[in-house]
Amino acid sequence: MRPRPAVRARRRLRARAASLSPAVRALLWAAGSGALFTVLNATMRGLAQELHPLQTQFLRYVFGFAVLLPLLLRAGLQAYRPRNPMGQFWRGAVHTLGLVLWFLALPHIPLADTTAIGFTGPLFIMIGAWWFLKEPMHWERWLATGVGFAGVLIVLGPKMSFAAGGAGGSGLHHLLMLSSAPVFAASFLITKVLTRTETTGVIVFWQALTVTLFSLPMALWVWQAPTPAQWLGFVVCGMLGSAGHYCLTRSFRFADISSTQSVKFLELVWAALLGWVMFADVPAGTTLLGGVVIAAATVWVARREHRRQAEPDASP
Repeated sequence: MRPRPAVRARRRLRARAASLSPAVRALLWAAGSGALFTVLNATMRGLAQELHPLQTQFLRYVFGFAVLLPLLLRAGLQAYRPRNPMGQFWRGAVHTLGLVLWFLALPHIPLADTTAIGFTGPLFIMIGAWWFLKEPMHWERWLATGVGFAGVLIVLGPKMSFAAGGAGGSGLHHLLMLSSAPVFAASFLITKVLTRTETTGVIVFWQALTVTLFSLPMALWVWQAPTPAQWLGFVVCGMLGSAGHYCLTRSFRFADISSTQSVKFLELVWAALLGWVMFADVPAGTTLLGGVVIAAATVWVARREHRRQAEPDASP
């Protein structure tokens, strides 16, 4: 009996993926996580404009945890028992702090600006990976990230002023969003360390659990009853968030954390499109120019990383 077309297509896709170099596979997983997170950010921005950001943060992770419960029930508690529980809680606490800063700024900043500010994260991640994890820093990664960050400055330069927001203080919200970047970088570095002893599923599950626990007291403080449409939005957020973190964690397994960061810059293009469709945010000329610079750096480093992995005598 011949397998069904869907089964054959899945087998061909797996065979094709297995033939790719680890660097390319890591970049593809990272790109997939970026696309999912962009849709997630757009959905959460809409919800955070209707409910308090701290409640939005809590409910997003409650439903992210709920999405994982069927996997827990099927595999059993033993399959999700961490080897490093203290590391899991530290990761959850650090990530929660970054989320508080991020969510408080989210409703007041255009989606493309939110994404562009997040691009400062690779700089902190690269430095942390080199300093704490002793990962090699090839000159291509430094150059691509530097060029990409120059593109981010083109996007954010006109916005990083307290006068830009007038009485509303939009510049202050941009600064608050920017302060979350090094905190998230620390969280991702902890994740990289955890991948040495924990499976992807365990890391994603315990992130959802610990962030939910740490966010609960803040949510109760500002609680208001969501509408049925808002509940549905949080269900979608839970699925998108869990899938995005799964893809991101998988990317860390195939390559050094610093080698996957440049692909994040493609998220600016997706964020600009979604911001225009969902919130009527028309990207500024500086946003488009910065996006071109960022995309060029991303494509270039992806090709360089693929070539480096293909060389049998490539030095680390």
